[in-house]
Amino acid sequence: MSFITLVRHGQANSNARDEDSYDRLSDLGWQQARWLGGYFQQTNEKFARTYCGTLRRHIETLEGIAPDSLAAPVQDARLNELAYFDMAQRMETQHGIAIPGDREEFIRHMPQLLTLWRDDALDGVPESWTAFETRVTEALTEIAAGDGRALVVTSGGLIGMAMRVILDLELKAMAHLCLAIENSSLHRIQPLSTGLAMTQFNALPHLDTPARQHARSHL
Repeated sequence: MSFITLVRHGQANSNARDEDSYDRLSDLGWQQARWLGGYFQQTNEKFARTYCGTLRRHIETLEGIAPDSLAAPVQDARLNELAYFDMAQRMETQHGIAIPGDREEFIRHMPQLLTLWRDDALDGVPESWTAFETRVTEALTEIAAGDGRALVVTSGGLIGMAMRVILDLELKAMAHLCLAIENSSLHRIQPLSTGLAMTQFNALPHLDTPARQHARSHL
């Protein structure tokens, strides 16, 4: 059984309002990834295995972290983000709840969307809540069963679902944690004989200096 370090991707295109437009790192996102790679080098952090989703922002984040020093990543679609923009568009059409325009609106929007999704109250979504929960659980369980420490680059919604499953969280608590997860943040999972345990949440050691405070971002 092996420790897993989850990394949320660097800042993506925060002005996007659809999945395709969002899926690329901003200049800040690239810098966040490079600083994280530098932190791993300074602390001599070693990973026997590397994984990411198949989304462009996951792959670019890994490229920024360590273009040469990590093993070739295993790309696994089970590590991809939930289709938030797609579901938000359906929620607006079907329930009259507008897509958020800023962070404060997003804070109110996410619990509403997750609740409707969980309750099967959104028609035509790319996958069900149950399917998302299942793929997240299966992917992390398989990675934890492998040999050597694993680095996994993924997205905030997936990290939030991982925490919900591991900590048995209610939906509102999961939504609040998702909203708190920052770009390029670290989250660690320790496998135990009785299951998986969270040992670190939302750490940003590579940005935790006065000169880099400006580089912290949520969206």
